[in-house]
Amino acid sequence: MSKMKPDSLLSLVFPSDPQVSPDGQQVVFVLSSIEEENLEKIDQEFAKPRYRGRLWWSDGKTTRQLTHGESGRGDSSPRWSPDGETIAFVRSSGEVKGALMLLPARGGEARRVTRFKQGVGGVKWSPDGRYLCFQSGGDTEDKRDERGEARVITRPRYRFNGLDWLPETPAKLWLYDVHKDKLSEWYAPERGMESVVWLPDSSGVLFVAATDEKAAYEWRNEVFSLNLKGKVKQLTRWNSGIMAAVPHPDGKQFALIGRPEGSGNTEYSHIYLVGGDKITRLDEGHDHLVGNSVAGDCHVGAMPGTPAWLDDQTLVFSSTVRGSVGLFRASLTGQPQVSAFDHHPEQVISAFTANAQGVALIRESPTRFPEVELNGQTVTTLGEHLTFQPVPPHKVTFQNELGEGEGWVMLPDLKKKQKAPALLNIHGGPHTDYGYGFQHEFQLFAANGYGVCYSNPRGSSGYGQAWQSAIHGRWGSVDYDDLMAFFDACLKAYPALDARKTAVMGGSYGGLMTNWITAHTGRFQAAITDRSICNYLSFNGTSDIGLSFWPHELGLSFHRSADAQKLWDLSPLKYVENVKTPTLIIHSALDHRCPIEQAEQWYAALTLLDVPVRFVRFPGEDHELSRSGRPDRRLKRLSEYLDWLGRWL
Repeated sequence: MSKMKPDSLLSLVFPSDPQVSPDGQQVVFVLSSIEEENLEKIDQEFAKPRYRGRLWWSDGKTTRQLTHGESGRGDSSPRWSPDGETIAFVRSSGEVKGALMLLPARGGEARRVTRFKQGVGGVKWSPDGRYLCFQSGGDTEDKRDERGEARVITRPRYRFNGLDWLPETPAKLWLYDVHKDKLSEWYAPERGMESVVWLPDSSGVLFVAATDEKAAYEWRNEVFSLNLKGKVKQLTRWNSGIMAAVPHPDGKQFALIGRPEGSGNTEYSHIYLVGGDKITRLDEGHDHLVGNSVAGDCHVGAMPGTPAWLDDQTLVFSSTVRGSVGLFRASLTGQPQVSAFDHHPEQVISAFTANAQGVALIRESPTRFPEVELNGQTVTTLGEHLTFQPVPPHKVTFQNELGEGEGWVMLPDLKKKQKAPALLNIHGGPHTDYGYGFQHEFQLFAANGYGVCYSNPRGSSGYGQAWQSAIHGRWGSVDYDDLMAFFDACLKAYPALDARKTAVMGGSYGGLMTNWITAHTGRFQAAITDRSICNYLSFNGTSDIGLSFWPHELGLSFHRSADAQKLWDLSPLKYVENVKTPTLIIHSALDHRCPIEQAEQWYAALTLLDVPVRFVRFPGEDHELSRSGRPDRRLKRLSEYLDWLGRWL
């Protein structure tokens, strides 16, 4: 194989949304490839690679393509009818943002159901197969920006990463009667609806929503029921974050996935069984996060992970354990207890769906590209598209007062006595993990001669609640200590890493820590800060999560004068005069999570200080550029990384 280049990304095919069939013996999923936007109108001077999704099917023995998509984003969101005879999906093509389609599972032409100006999402079949529900803005269109009209802002939340302007009228819930071929508006919520799921008897749905605007920006949700006549009833008084509600097979209880009642963002999500006035935690004693928090940059499309009932006594869910993600079962028999269902300590199950008859999932590791599996049988061969040989990581540990931390090193192929520049990579979050996910970016660095060092300092999510909560109110302290201890451990364990040629880099929280590190030590010869934060005060008022993020993470807020100095003391910008490290700044114009004004401040300060700095701004992209941004922009980003490292190391 030839030396790996950024354009190796173009050969990858990304799996997503594995949906197990009702009989558990089939799976339908999405494969997204990167193709020219329009093969009939190729711009010879400027390539326009875009993602295009197509539906695929497998029974574990045979795997075949179901749809061929059309121009545009293609096909996504496949959903089996309860009898297994029909697959509902969403098609985006040409001017159509996303139309609901119905496809005979045994083959035939897809039939279009909706013709809205807005796309549809959250498609769900009723258990009796009569109805489909979905969310859509219908024919409402907001063209104020196109017409140059003023916007009048009266709500606390009005922009959101990935959506830009939040619609003033939330998407409605629609009901399609499959038997009568009749489409009708079911419910128009005051605020957004999340995790809509049918009740077992098809009499209505459960959904998650905030009770008011203040609760919404403070991430406090409740569970509601909605019957077929449009009557809504609030079922919980949780006063904290709720991610999903999954009805029990008896229809009288439901599993609630959320943070403990009244707790904040630094707390793990857990699973509770709610029935009447009784609430039981089902994952008691399992000191790990429910869900997948391990980083990976080959996830284009939906990656489902909602817990599923296998029977009335067993719930299967995913959980992040150190650097791995596996499936676990919570048993209601006797005292609630958790046991492994499908967990490998050096792998990541990044998506799954399950029922009593079978399980469909996506599994990956640092050297295994994500592949679709059905009941333990791998049904895709996407790793064959790789134009490079993946480099395996080596585990490196470090110690602190809470115990053992861990990280990994990817070493390039070196000749005898040859040394490799060492890169310290810092993940975002901060409550996420590096681990056993597949990282194209890390493979690219290693293939180009760099030693890639990455770890999970305190604040990371896979090592118990105490580890995650350890940085509450003190970012840049023990997390900084852990990062430096880990990097020193890497240099000591692997003499082939060149301690005289080092760089520090990261995105989001990792970008923040990159800024913090270069403002507190001159040990690195280069830095790359991506979608970063540098000024806690201005972030509080400009980020889409700013109204509640610092109160949750630091116990501070910019609107209180007593907190302002504390926020400034924690901000990298306060210490920018100490920075001497040549810095590449990467940021996206539509990033509302870490707004681009943060990059602009850091760039202006480094410019005034005569620090070598380069600022690369990406139009039309948001906080997800590195993971699912437009392919040509992802290539430009990776090329900028390699060019900067090559210049200074």
